[in-house]
Amino acid sequence: MQNKLTVLTASALTLTLAACNSPKTLPDEPYEASAYHLYPAPENAYVGDTMPFVTDDGELELYYLYDTDHNGQGYHPVWKYSTKNLYDYQDHGMVLNFGLMSDPDPAIGTGSVLKDNEGLYHLFYTGHNDAGNGGKGKECVMHAVSTDRENWTKIPEDTFFSEDNYSKDDFRDPEVFWSEEDGCYWLLIAARENTLGGVVAKYTSSDLKNWEFQGPIYAPRQQYMLECPDLFKMGDRYYLTYSWDCVTYYAVGDSMNGPFTAPEDNVLDGNGFIFYAAKTAELNGNRYLCGWLGRAGLTEDSGIYQWAGSVLNHQLVQKEDGMLGVKAPETFSEYFTADKPFQAVKKQGNAKIKNNTVTVAATEKEYAVADMGTRPVSLMLECDVKMSADSRVGFAFGGTQNDPVLTALCLDASRNLLHYEGYELEDLARFDPAAFTRFDFDKSENHHVTLVCENEIVILYIDDAKAFSSRIRHSTNGAHICLFAESGNAEFSNITIKVPGQ
Repeated sequence: MQNKLTVLTASALTLTLAACNSPKTLPDEPYEASAYHLYPAPENAYVGDTMPFVTDDGELELYYLYDTDHNGQGYHPVWKYSTKNLYDYQDHGMVLNFGLMSDPDPAIGTGSVLKDNEGLYHLFYTGHNDAGNGGKGKECVMHAVSTDRENWTKIPEDTFFSEDNYSKDDFRDPEVFWSEEDGCYWLLIAARENTLGGVVAKYTSSDLKNWEFQGPIYAPRQQYMLECPDLFKMGDRYYLTYSWDCVTYYAVGDSMNGPFTAPEDNVLDGNGFIFYAAKTAELNGNRYLCGWLGRAGLTEDSGIYQWAGSVLNHQLVQKEDGMLGVKAPETFSEYFTADKPFQAVKKQGNAKIKNNTVTVAATEKEYAVADMGTRPVSLMLECDVKMSADSRVGFAFGGTQNDPVLTALCLDASRNLLHYEGYELEDLARFDPAAFTRFDFDKSENHHVTLVCENEIVILYIDDAKAFSSRIRHSTNGAHICLFAESGNAEFSNITIKVPGQ
């Protein structure tokens, strides 16, 4: 028969062990939204298609189509941002207005900016008029010039329309540049040939006024249109970017005249207006892919986005096999300069923390979560991730006293996808991903991940290969940021968190 002291000692030991094994909590901390330094948008309006231009003194100017929720008969004037570092932008406001309903451009579409050999600046853009311009077609190429890039003068007599055998209504997004190889100016344009479908067509000129049609340089016979074409060289390869199906794509060639071939996976960010209409610019030796992250749909955190939103720039990386990848702009290291001490506690399931390494392993009945506390309004988190095959792991947001729900930004090896749609952890296996980009987890179990957050915008980069961009409202307003495994297991090691310096 046990004595009373033995019973009490055993009970105390049981309580002590239970306390040691029970999940701990990190307190909810104050949260206040900040101005957008990395991903700007105009007040009460949105950034549409961008037209990047780099000045002689090393400044990136992003001309863009200004969009609102209350466009009138005339819409999409050209506005401009400028930056030297991609984290500090100057808003120049409107630089070119749309025309009258009697003009070819009561609506303005995408174009490009260049400087000629005499120092004059040129803006070629799309004129769009649904009335059809007296039978000439709804869309045309238009021309404006400037001496200061702030005040532009239109040259109506330089306007031209599509060729015979091409759609009169789909003729847009001129990209104009000087070709040293050919000793003339090139104009690439998104067009639709009657038998080939969507193509990138080429024109040449010696004076930027008279253009000679050269035919298509890319005709994949897949998309209705190849919007916002851009051509550039990295190393000894040429790359052609274009957009359709709410996605930005690229193709590769050995010559600027092609032939161009689309890689099996030629998407660098997500689908569904997550990242669209991207063109490129080279700034300080680095080439950036400049587009926009769409604004949220009618329901937040649904993975559904609408046309136009916020500036979004990725730094391009050329792989050894000639394919392209993307990573966070290197200049972000100048912005995120303050260390945030790493902390994490077990929140649920099989989660272990040692130094700055977190291991999470899901079981059949329970997922695993480690809580890193309230998400800073702006942060850059880096870590190495070792994942088991067919696992579903990643970053979860929420888990506060007032909002215990956790939604998942998922590294989904079971489907070879990155995705976020506001799914709760327990729903990851039940529903098919809607907002996603492909990523081949089968190539390796080890990955380097960078997460950049500013207010509700959350950009995930992996292995300098892919980005997956999101608006995650559920990660704001004091939500915690967690690491999870819903299926399989993962080790998140070498975790560092940086926030903007004071």
